[in-house]
Amino acid sequence: MKRKILSALLCVAMSATMLVGCGGDAKESTDDKKTETTDDAAAGDDAAAGDDAAAGDDAVAGDDAAAGGNKLTVWCWDPAFNIFSMEEAGKVYQKDHADFNVEVVETPWDDVQTKLTTAATSGDLSTLPDIVLMQDNAFQKNVISYPDAFVDLTDSGIDFKQFGEAKTAYSVVDGKNYGVPFDNGAVIAAYRTDVLEQAGMKIDDFTDITWDEYLEKGKTVLEKTGKPLLSCQAGESDVIMMMMQSCGASLFDDAGNPALVDNAALKKVMETYAALKEAGVLVEVNDWDQYISTMTTETVAGTINGCWIMASIKTAEDQSGKWAITNMPSLVGVDNATNYSNNGGSSWAITANCQNVDLAKDFLKSTFAGSVELYENIISCGALATYLPAGDSDVYAKGDDFFGGDAVSSKIVEFAGKTPSNNTGVFYYEARDAVATAMQNIVGGANIDDELQLAQETIESQMQ
Repeated sequence: MKRKILSALLCVAMSATMLVGCGGDAKESTDDKKTETTDDAAAGDDAAAGDDAAAGDDAVAGDDAAAGGNKLTVWCWDPAFNIFSMEEAGKVYQKDHADFNVEVVETPWDDVQTKLTTAATSGDLSTLPDIVLMQDNAFQKNVISYPDAFVDLTDSGIDFKQFGEAKTAYSVVDGKNYGVPFDNGAVIAAYRTDVLEQAGMKIDDFTDITWDEYLEKGKTVLEKTGKPLLSCQAGESDVIMMMMQSCGASLFDDAGNPALVDNAALKKVMETYAALKEAGVLVEVNDWDQYISTMTTETVAGTINGCWIMASIKTAEDQSGKWAITNMPSLVGVDNATNYSNNGGSSWAITANCQNVDLAKDFLKSTFAGSVELYENIISCGALATYLPAGDSDVYAKGDDFFGGDAVSSKIVEFAGKTPSNNTGVFYYEARDAVATAMQNIVGGANIDDELQLAQETIESQMQ
């Protein structure tokens, strides 16, 4: 949901400027933008996808593909972001395939998951579309749980090496590729440069640093300006999971079993988070709106999150020119530690119900896996590529005045290419929740080892 709010906000905030974002539930001002996008889509489509979705119509492209062979139906959510991007992909493909048509059925993510589960468990895949958008952190879970519902794309001709390794890994199961990477969730560290200057620092002082250095610098910023460097939602595990992925660590072993106890990387993450909280360098808030408000009302001096967070930052137009981005801190004393991670994102999958698999493969290969032009077109509403060649384009190289004229889009694609992959597995979300609960107890004074043991037992119980 966070991503959906932010993408709509981005398209409003970026009417004059381009940026990265991907977001969630719309506020009042973004509802108008979503309506405009949906109306435009309906005007250019053969079918009103939104009406079909509202009526519960599960009609898919299978019949159309069998009849004409030149039409694909897609399920995805968020008119201002995902739907817009898919329709632009259709336009790019139509340049060389004049009779091609893509029909996008607006389907909220929760509905995608429910309909997929229902179809797969019933053994009747006929209700599925040709192509479906899948949240990255749920991709492996769905392929492992319902292997017969998806098409293997390994030999599709798509060059998966043209994407960031970590992004591609989300949709790889048993060495086979099942997804085409889409939007970028590469982690950025964003800072208020004017606040840093008050503390006698600049953005370079926070580039390629460790979390230990971040803590000490954060103490200085707090002392001299009264502002914490970081905020997050209490009871959420985003910061923890970003730290974990930055060194390629996971909450599971290679066999998919919970591996929280004796997990050196996780224990170091817990200790680091607790130290940040105790020092006041990190402040916790109660909900998402409060989290966003800490940035827009100048309560904090920075944030660390997926690059889509820039959309919300840019809603504070009076702060233009006062922000800069760099990479995140790395963990100290942990194997394979880097300054790069990921939070959020999604990928495209072809379902086993697709009646023209060759068309679907070629469409994805020629657009999301092969067209710099497409990514240049869709950056206007915040869809930033993990397709590495796009990072070298003139559009991506354009400076953003809000972030001090820096070519942030190109920089973020570079970050994505350096992000380590990790193992999400089937019970990723359950494990996240258990770790978040453990972290809150640890911040409250509980023993780390005891809490990790309890969290592991909780996940094991859920898996049974």
